[in-house]
Amino acid sequence: MQITPSGSAPDSRRGRAILMLCHFVGMVDLVALPVWVGALVRYYGFDLEHAGMTVTAFLLGAVAASLVAAPLFNRLPRGACVVAGYGCAALAFGAASQVTNFGVLALLHLAAGIAAGTALSVTHGTIGRSANPHRLFAIVGTALGVGAVVFYAAVPPAVAVHGGSLLFKVFAGLMAAASLAALGFPPVAGRSAASHGAGPLPRVAWFAIFGVSCMALNQALTFSMLDRIGIMRGFSQEQVNGVLVACGLVNLVPAALAGFLEKRLNAVRVALVAAPLQAALAVAVTLSTGYMQYALAASVYAAVLIFMHTFLFGLIARLDPSSRALASTPAMMMTGSAIGPALAGAVAMRFGFEGQALLALLVGAAATGWFLLVAHRTPAAASVAMRAAD
Repeated sequence: MQITPSGSAPDSRRGRAILMLCHFVGMVDLVALPVWVGALVRYYGFDLEHAGMTVTAFLLGAVAASLVAAPLFNRLPRGACVVAGYGCAALAFGAASQVTNFGVLALLHLAAGIAAGTALSVTHGTIGRSANPHRLFAIVGTALGVGAVVFYAAVPPAVAVHGGSLLFKVFAGLMAAASLAALGFPPVAGRSAASHGAGPLPRVAWFAIFGVSCMALNQALTFSMLDRIGIMRGFSQEQVNGVLVACGLVNLVPAALAGFLEKRLNAVRVALVAAPLQAALAVAVTLSTGYMQYALAASVYAAVLIFMHTFLFGLIARLDPSSRALASTPAMMMTGSAIGPALAGAVAMRFGFEGQALLALLVGAAATGWFLLVAHRTPAAASVAMRAAD
């Protein structure tokens, strides 16, 4: 049974508002990674590797949940999954705020990730079944940018005053708010198995998914260490927090801009530019010795992925009308993100930030290769987003 009122469709104002909140809360890692890792190092005494492993536990849980929920998207009680998912995640983060042991924290993060990942999979699948998935994903992406500004302006200073446990209390509050809002989660119209493609996903859709996963990995490799890179380069915590606020302000732009340019830019060409650009910015962030270079590269770093992902979300929606691929968005985003914090911490401790820069270049090359396969394997896919939107 769906826990939704009738008439609150994904494209209604109420439906969009609920999806905006559920998207922001579910994608909290995209916003909070540097604060998250920094708090675990500074207030819990973890080294970079163990801090990264703790965050990775949350992301691995989200990946596992998404891989299970995505194929079942059209059969799940969607409203109930979102209410229960975010509710359980709120309880897990509330418990995490009361403990300091690495093993217990990791298990609670894993539980929170499984719960939140289930809810986020349903959220993204529902967006994929809207009238215009590209446009609605741009709208919820803009909401993520607005939430990031508020988060960066309020949470790091509060954590500095009240300690690292406050971060988990904030996460718990956000998850609880999303759970309550999801009592009105929007239903989607039923479709026959034939009309939304119950068969295997097209191979080109898998290529796009792998490319997005590689860019998500690069995002996590650098962004999770952003706070620590700044501090270890000799910048003050206030300077690093200022960069995070700048990130939030910049992130107001990419999703909205992607929505505006939906019919003007080709989705695959956007990805082919974004992947190497992201790698270049990662190198600039990790190897910078001056504050201005660090701040400029870091402030636009996340915006590249947000802009590209809006186009790829719309493209994958057209390649797979069943929305199963889009319900797996947490898996494609968080598989990379899950590996990133732990891998970045391990590489930084053993090979320094220079090794991390080299790794970013290699992952960027892999992402570019997958997007080249999308364009080559199905030449029409390179323009399908343009044609379908007309």
